[in-house]
Amino acid sequence: MKAEKLKEECAVFGISLRHSEEAAGIAYNGLLSLQHRGQEAAGIAVLYGNDIMCQKDTGLVSEVFSGGSLKKLPQSKAAVGHTRYSTSGSNTPENGQPFVTEYLTGRIATSHNGNILNAREIKKDLESQGLNFKATSDSEVISALIAYHAVKTGSVAQGAIDAARMLKGAFSLVVLTSSNKLIAIRDPNGFRPLCLGKSSWGMAVASESCALESGGFEFFRDIRPGEIVIMENGESVYESVDLTDRDEGSGLCIFEYVYFARPDSFIDGLSVYEARFRMGAILSQEYPVEADAVCGVPDSGIEAAMGYSAQSGIALVPGFVKNRYIGRSFIYPMQSQRESAVRLKLNPLSANVKGKRIVLVDDSIVRGTTSANIVKSLKNAGAAEVHMRISSPPFLFTCHYGTDIDSEENLIANNMDLEGIRKSIGADSLGYISIKGLKNACKNSHMKFCTTCFTGGGPKAGGKFELESPCQGVED
Repeated sequence: MKAEKLKEECAVFGISLRHSEEAAGIAYNGLLSLQHRGQEAAGIAVLYGNDIMCQKDTGLVSEVFSGGSLKKLPQSKAAVGHTRYSTSGSNTPENGQPFVTEYLTGRIATSHNGNILNAREIKKDLESQGLNFKATSDSEVISALIAYHAVKTGSVAQGAIDAARMLKGAFSLVVLTSSNKLIAIRDPNGFRPLCLGKSSWGMAVASESCALESGGFEFFRDIRPGEIVIMENGESVYESVDLTDRDEGSGLCIFEYVYFARPDSFIDGLSVYEARFRMGAILSQEYPVEADAVCGVPDSGIEAAMGYSAQSGIALVPGFVKNRYIGRSFIYPMQSQRESAVRLKLNPLSANVKGKRIVLVDDSIVRGTTSANIVKSLKNAGAAEVHMRISSPPFLFTCHYGTDIDSEENLIANNMDLEGIRKSIGADSLGYISIKGLKNACKNSHMKFCTTCFTGGGPKAGGKFELESPCQGVED
């Protein structure tokens, strides 16, 4: 069964330096800053003369490069890195990235964030040309496709452009070539974020601006949808919007602002922190309630809780103590332990909630089990009332572009109306932000948004939500 929380996609990072040969270490720091986007595998590939060397494995960034193993990578002026959550392909070392592909005249290392809808068809075509595949990830298909077109055109840069024109779906790509080029490509819809940084010693590209700052780079700008940027020796040598096959009505995944991105990042002209703060303020306007305190669910509900508190005038207090040292190693051998595992990660702060009416703010409800456990824990700690407020609309549809949303029959909003969900999670009232409210919170971005996980083709399997306007709040 899938986890209750949505997974954080993947992250890409690339660096091209003028003189310094610290690319591997800078890439490592960048990946640490992007760890929230994927915790299953990590890897770094560096330029080594006219070759590319790569180190990758399953695990966290600090685990893959522990014990001085980072020093095994040679000093280099260029590198690409990746942290992975598997939206396609199983979690094995072979499926880790970057993917290194050898072709007739060189090598490339490819890092990819997104999901390719026509990967299977492309793979079949490449196999018919004699290419072999070792992994099951669509990212390996991208790397092989670029190499194929590099041979066909005689230029790895043109090969990357031609390959990108064939891809359908979500892709933010960073490609390192053995000819010392760093290529960054964002799909025509801009489903996934990608940005550029500059410093006196070179250029960098990353999924989020927070990773640029960790390497000493100043955020320069976002890569535009459909844009290709080629860097060499720390400078941009080619910038062009060449990919024009755009889907009307599609754009950046709005859940980047709700949950995926770090709050200190800027994406497409908008501060993630400011967007989440405004989500909370709008929630307060759409679903006011008499209460004594506002609490955010760590970590994803904190900024929205701040906004709710500021708008409503209700005091913001910490409602939980978070255990940050469980990590990935904790296992739940029995179902009863798995169901109560939330207590191990989030323990209610009874001094702040006992006898009080609490507004509890979180980013989403997927299947409802985690929300039910959190509400129950607050009431066990003495909370008089718990009013749940959610900074995203109800999930009704799965995602084809890389967000790991559970199957539609398992989404609680497809099986219950608002009152049913409220009863199921044990809250005294429940309110989701409206689509209109969410878009208003993100209105300072210059991007269109993809909201199909909320709007799709309309409610299914009994879902009863008015998505373009606030849901009618329900109370016990």
